[in-house]
Amino acid sequence: MTDGDGYFGERVAARYDESSGEMFAPAAVDPAAGFPAGLAGDGRALELGIGTGRIALPLAARGVPVHGIDVSRAMVARLRAKPGGIGDFATTKVDGDFSLAYLVFNTIMNLTTQDAQVDCFRNVAGHLSPGGCFVVEVLVPELRKLPAGQRLVPFRATATHWEFDAYDVATQAMSSNYVEVEDGRGSFRSVPFRYVWPAELDLMARLAGLRLQERWEDRDRSPFTNESGHHGSVREKPV
Repeated sequence: MTDGDGYFGERVAARYDESSGEMFAPAAVDPAAGFPAGLAGDGRALELGIGTGRIALPLAARGVPVHGIDVSRAMVARLRAKPGGIGDFATTKVDGDFSLAYLVFNTIMNLTTQDAQVDCFRNVAGHLSPGGCFVVEVLVPELRKLPAGQRLVPFRATATHWEFDAYDVATQAMSSNYVEVEDGRGSFRSVPFRYVWPAELDLMARLAGLRLQERWEDRDRSPFTNESGHHGSVREKPV
């Protein structure tokens, strides 16, 4: 576990479960945990970017042994404090083989270079047993819908709080930015990411020796189309 607490440190971890409340609601968590549980079978699961255990804990409650890697000590401390409850996931090794590895909620974008994302696929392939699956879920940037020249995309705003994404289409770098005014004082926080296209993920998987098993827009397996704003896929390590 490396020290990534600069972006996901105690200040973020302390409010993460509350600020991300919709993600922790049963309506979101149940299908998010149920889908990988069906793929894990009788084997073990490896979560990359386990955070505070939003998916890992309900997955473990379904009988799947879950191991996790995360960059933030503060996030993992929150996980360990919960009932039922860890590394740079591009390169960190975990003992044993796994029937399932998964990266959900855009976590692949926390690796901010293409090289790191490629390393992640290779690292996962090295941890999977033959026939094991790797699930990746990530947004598809809707840049084609932006006016020419616009690269700032607001996604939440209140009287005292503004949140927006900023894109650099030349490098695929992006950032999520947060402006807050509290008690007359302003604060600003920016978190870097790198967005990745579905075809790019396909090539990363091929370099790692994984093959595409299925692709969909959401966990209900709705078809992935030109209009999809979300991408999910399952890749398999050949037997």
